[in-house]
Amino acid sequence: MARQGLLPRFLHPWIHRRGSGGGAVLGSEHPQMQQQKQKKKASSGDAGNRRHLLGVVALLYVSVDYLRVVAPALHSTLQPLLWAGLAIAAASRAPFYSHWAVELRAFPTFLASLVFMLGALCIEAIAVHFVTAVLGLSWHKTTAPLPDTGQWFLLALNEQLPSALVEFLRAHLIVLHHYLMLFLMLAFSVLFDFVQAPGLGLGARYMFTMGIGRVLRVMTFVATILPSARPWCAEERFNIPVHPHPWVQRLYMPYANSIERLRDLLDQDMAYAPIGQFPPEYTPKWGRMQFLVNILRPQEPDPSARQDSWFSTLKRAGGGCNDLMYSGHVLVASLTAMAWMEAYPGWTTGLLWFFVLHTAQREIRERHHYSADVIGGIYMGILLWRSTGFLWASKDRFQEARLHALAKIEGKIMQAAKDGDVNNVRQLLKQVQDDNKEKKPSHVVVVIAASMVTIFSLAIALLAFIWTADG
Repeated sequence: MARQGLLPRFLHPWIHRRGSGGGAVLGSEHPQMQQQKQKKKASSGDAGNRRHLLGVVALLYVSVDYLRVVAPALHSTLQPLLWAGLAIAAASRAPFYSHWAVELRAFPTFLASLVFMLGALCIEAIAVHFVTAVLGLSWHKTTAPLPDTGQWFLLALNEQLPSALVEFLRAHLIVLHHYLMLFLMLAFSVLFDFVQAPGLGLGARYMFTMGIGRVLRVMTFVATILPSARPWCAEERFNIPVHPHPWVQRLYMPYANSIERLRDLLDQDMAYAPIGQFPPEYTPKWGRMQFLVNILRPQEPDPSARQDSWFSTLKRAGGGCNDLMYSGHVLVASLTAMAWMEAYPGWTTGLLWFFVLHTAQREIRERHHYSADVIGGIYMGILLWRSTGFLWASKDRFQEARLHALAKIEGKIMQAAKDGDVNNVRQLLKQVQDDNKEKKPSHVVVVIAASMVTIFSLAIALLAFIWTADG
């Protein structure tokens, strides 16, 4: 049955119908309801006037940060001012935010999603180191990159396009930390009613989706190890042995360059070939983390040097050198664009997808990834975001709940309407409104919650910027 607002269709004529005594049957609307409608209309008008503001701020942030390339001195002055302005705006608005009850209910999910994402990133960091270390430096230096038609296409375009356009395609307009900061702007804009509350729910969805994407990525690039499009990368960034891991010595190396042995391996389905001569593995003492020795394969230090811990070994590389299927940078970019497209649709979304495509072609152009990795990162970001709407959605869930509750008592309302029992109809509608009314915490709770959540969220934003500032 079609509905207008929260009322069934059969009640629509009652809204404006008058009784025999000149009074309203279902009556003229309650003064409080009229005030609520007027406030809603005013707020929607304000939202219409301000609907471009968030996009302008986002574009301003990216533009100011790009000054690091064209005007470093001006950039060093303007960027701290912009950060301070955004932080002050968020902090000053937080005490007047009207949806803290919803935010507090979303906070446990937000915290759980944060822990899950950090765990996924730790697993990914270990896996990235493993796929580089397991084959040894010799394999990385001697194995040619895979043929990539996307790289060929971009090289051919360089010869055909104007030089100014080619330089534009090469420019680092937007990098990893920009996408993270743009999402943080989107989440914090809930304080100004730009997006649907709760903002912590939006953040939880983003982090949970990111964690799922990282776990699936680890499963993909660990399953089949692909050579890097930059063969020199491993030697420059990793301090690992030249020779392969004992697993690789027995299960891969004897068959890698011999068609006859590979045919025999398929026939026997058992590793049979003799193992070549390789140096012994270095085994440091890492205590409870000793299991990581086989995964990270640290290089034996000089006698005068201090032995590296597992953490310093893992942190030194700062990223992988194999081809990691699919691109993590493009996944972050796609998730950010999807979040903006759902929460704040408009011209900003189109601009963000343009940035995503620019980032994608630059990843291929600079040989950080093959074309397949970039394409996979885009469609995985779209698919995963579409699959996690249960954590946050742009729709008003309170209105959906009221409609659902109204549908349950629709029979009672119809019967009361047939009986002409106007008071009963009013009571039933008031019951629906009261049962689904958002409960607001006390002022003290609001102040404490606003302070804690705002400080915590700003701290996460600062750490995200610091840890990803190098791309």
